[in-house]
Amino acid sequence: MTAFPSGEQLAPVLAAAPAADGEFVEITDADVDQVVELWRACGLTRPWNDPHLDIADARAGDTSTVLVARADGRVTASAMAGYDGHRGWLYYVAVAPGLRSTGLGRAAVVAAEAWLVARGARKIQLMVRTTNTDVLGFYGRLGYTDQECTVLGRWVESD
Repeated sequence: MTAFPSGEQLAPVLAAAPAADGEFVEITDADVDQVVELWRACGLTRPWNDPHLDIADARAGDTSTVLVARADGRVTASAMAGYDGHRGWLYYVAVAPGLRSTGLGRAAVVAAEAWLVARGARKIQLMVRTTNTDVLGFYGRLGYTDQECTVLGRWVESD
C-alpha cells in the first residue's frame, strides 16, 4: 500500500520535523514492533486492544494506514488514519517522549490529514480519552474542537 493512490510518497510535511528524511511514510513490517513500543511509551495502549492486531487491521485495506517518521533508523512518531466513507479518523498519534514539543506531533497530524483528504475525507475527527487532558491543548492549537457528541460503543466479539 502506498501513501497516495498514484503511488507517490507523502511530501515532507514540516521542515522542522526531526525525521531522518523529513517525511511520514507508511509503516513497514520492520517498523511494527517499534511502533507498538512507541505507543506503549506514550500510554496509548489498553489491555483490551491488541496493538499488533490494530496495526494489522489498519494495513489490511485501502481505507486505513499507519504513518511513521524515523530518525537514525528508529520510529519517532506515528499516526493511524482511517476513512469510513464519510469522515476521516485519527488514532494512535504518538511522538517519542524525548521529541515532544519539536513539531513532530503537528507533522504527524498534518501527514495523516493529507492521507485522509487524498481519499475524500472532508471532515477529520479523533477521540481523546477523558484521562488524557494534557493533549487537548495540542489538538486545540491544530484547530480541533469539541464536537459536542457522545461516543458510544459495544464489543461484538465473535468466537
